[in-house]
Amino acid sequence: MTDYLVVANQTLGGAQLIEALRRRVRDGPSRFHVVVPATVDSAGWTTTEDQAHVVAQERLQQAIARFKELGAEVDGQVGDARPLDAMQDALRRWPCDEIILSTLPAGASRWLRMDLVSRATRTFAIPVTHIEATEAP
Repeated sequence: MTDYLVVANQTLGGAQLIEALRRRVRDGPSRFHVVVPATVDSAGWTTTEDQAHVVAQERLQQAIARFKELGAEVDGQVGDARPLDAMQDALRRWPCDEIILSTLPAGASRWLRMDLVSRATRTFAIPVTHIEATEAP
């Protein structure tokens, strides 16, 4: 069984992420732990920490249901608003073989502007795969 940590927020339902997970399920038994950082979005999606947590929880539940349809074991959690901290918290309790980090496209992605992919690669001693959505939701 291969264990994956999937870290995403707005891109959880994106075609690129779903296809990446589908490929891993085809490669063999897979277990996904999904972390959705409860990020306050100054652009208007969420404006308070409480709203961010509610939106993240809704996205998590939808993602768990959708990913289970792929034939994998799936669970998850709402994480810290800071995505790197959310990953660290999850990995303390849930060791995995690979981190799959899904972001919005360059230009729209705050995570890419904060260099999250490189920071995660330097921080964790496991592979980090970046999945970039082709368009913002």
